[in-house]
Amino acid sequence: MTAQPPPFGTPSAGAPEPSGPPPPGSPAVMDMPASAPCAALGALRTEVAKIVVGQDSVVTGLVIALLCRGHVLLEGVPGVAKTLLVRTLAAALSLDSKRVQFTPDLMPGDVTGSLVYDARTAQFEFRDGPVFTNLLLADEINRTPPKTQAALLEAMQERQVSVEGAARPLPDPFVVAATQNPVEYEGTYPLPEAQLDRFLLKLTVPLPSREEEVRVLRRHAAGFDPGDLTAVRRVAGPAELAAATRQVLAVRVTPEVSGYIVDLCRVTRQSPSLALGVSPRGATALQAASRAWAWLAGRGYLTPDDVKALARPALRHRIQLRPEAELEGATPDGILSGILASVPVPR
Repeated sequence: MTAQPPPFGTPSAGAPEPSGPPPPGSPAVMDMPASAPCAALGALRTEVAKIVVGQDSVVTGLVIALLCRGHVLLEGVPGVAKTLLVRTLAAALSLDSKRVQFTPDLMPGDVTGSLVYDARTAQFEFRDGPVFTNLLLADEINRTPPKTQAALLEAMQERQVSVEGAARPLPDPFVVAATQNPVEYEGTYPLPEAQLDRFLLKLTVPLPSREEEVRVLRRHAAGFDPGDLTAVRRVAGPAELAAATRQVLAVRVTPEVSGYIVDLCRVTRQSPSLALGVSPRGATALQAASRAWAWLAGRGYLTPDDVKALARPALRHRIQLRPEAELEGATPDGILSGILASVPVPR
């Protein structure tokens, strides 16, 4: 697959237009040959489209997260197929997937697992929680209090769960796909900054266009059942994902592009509109996601345009606006668009 993936949504006004990558086969950099893992992942959109109408950019973001072993926060109003999208993706990739419905009374042990007394053996045994899976769907994660949200922190960062002093490793791959409703809705708990920083990407799931919504209704009129995923064909599995991850790590990053990423992140820490800028973890996340984007485009090198394409989904949840900026109507994507336009691009 050599075509550039579709962009993540529509850039805000004032966003710079991509200048285009270096010509393929130039002396400085060479294209990466097409691979079986890349072709298999390229077929993923076709399978997901059998169940979910539209949302190609969100599917691309989820694939990037799987390639980077990173986590994804999906934000959108109820009814835009966030949960169905994750379930369909897991079916197409033959990944073990579990779902946790986050509610105000959910306890940490309900997520991670806990010790249970077995009367037959007169001993305590650890029973795995739903976090022991490949793709964990944390549905409406902002509906549960911070105590339970924090139960995922160790799992997301260390890929393990500690209970009674014993560390229990999680399966590989392990990716959290968390959905949330916009925080201004009643009955929600905003995620703490420490947990937001653990998400590789924050993807906004938009409402469908009129044409797409008509297609949804036509499918339901024809008897479509969202709970039936038998039509989804397996296009890849853990082995292909592992091979693809190794190839992504081979994507070359020049010192100039690394410096460009650092400059973008440092400007966020100095912006008068922001109370919190991007941490060094955010810079490494942006680089990792950009490399996966370049690999999906069939290239073995990273360009500033790749960084621009991933800047908003990789950084929008890592910055915090000042109250006065919010009152003036500023948004994280708008601030990032201004920063992308102001930071010099390496040549």
